[in-house]
Amino acid sequence: MVTYVTLLIFLVLMNRSEITKKKETTMADFVQTSQTKSAVRELASPIASVSAFNLIVQSVITDNPFACVSYMTAGETHDPVEKTRESYTAKMVYEDGEAVTIGTGSHRFNTIAGFNAGVTALLAATAVTTAHTGTALHDAENDTFSATIRCHDANGELYMLNFSRDRVSLTSYSDEAIRESVETWADTVAALA
Repeated sequence: MVTYVTLLIFLVLMNRSEITKKKETTMADFVQTSQTKSAVRELASPIASVSAFNLIVQSVITDNPFACVSYMTAGETHDPVEKTRESYTAKMVYEDGEAVTIGTGSHRFNTIAGFNAGVTALLAATAVTTAHTGTALHDAENDTFSATIRCHDANGELYMLNFSRDRVSLTSYSDEAIRESVETWADTVAALA
């Protein structure tokens, strides 16, 4: 036989259960809105020089091998392919008369013109070379370069292609056709093997 107290306890527990359910359903959930991906191609050997690097990057901007399209955002029209960032670092080594390294330097530039002018100026910087008590040499094998290109795919996606001396990264894409297109193009560029 069910007593009044047992029935009351049962009703209180049921009410708590309903309140808990209501609280749970009023909480907002995170809902996935996109699935962006990234892919990296490690190069078999570093890109040989800043000139070779620039030719590759400029060919993407000029030739638009991925058939990207212009777009408008915030009232501004954008080209299908745009360089959004670049950086070039020249490495210098200072050696004594016996070819022993006695100093180093690392100098970052935001343009290729600045990089080239900077290397020339650093090699001619007598005061710096004298301070190192050695000979200045451009350590071109250890220079670093990077550039980021933003592309607007015909499907509406914006994705990034990041070039560095030893890798190419594709980021912020979701359509696998984009990766396949970039990969097919990269396969035709000997320096990107």
